[in-house]
Amino acid sequence: MRHRTAIAAALALGLAAGAMATLGFAAPSRSAYVVIEIDQVADASAYDSLKTSMAGIVETQAQDGRYLARTENMTALDGAPPKGIAIIEFASAAKARAYYENTKELTALRMKGMTSRAFIVNVCSQRGALSSDC
Repeated sequence: MRHRTAIAAALALGLAAGAMATLGFAAPSRSAYVVIEIDQVADASAYDSLKTSMAGIVETQAQDGRYLARTENMTALDGAPPKGIAIIEFASAAKARAYYENTKELTALRMKGMTSRAFIVNVCSQRGALSSDC
């Protein structure tokens, strides 16, 4: 009799865990993105140097970041697109900030020869839905 109770309890526990996973009761993902947009290029050689310098920096030394996009190939939907964009994913806002702090020389090069901006996007999501409770 005890075996049947144990098997029934294990089955019920397994079904409950499967239902929770299926319904999305998992902990929310907390990732962050560094977005760098370059609007205008005043110094073409500085821009080329920046592109060359950034080519492998994220994968090799940047807090476990990975490029989601790094391109000049954009299609405008509303307004003018930037000249270039880079979107880099990190596991946390702290890692994104550390990446930015460790690339001060590249930031100075970008600020000197280009009109640009960089920012961190904090994303708290659960199954793709945005949440305001980051």
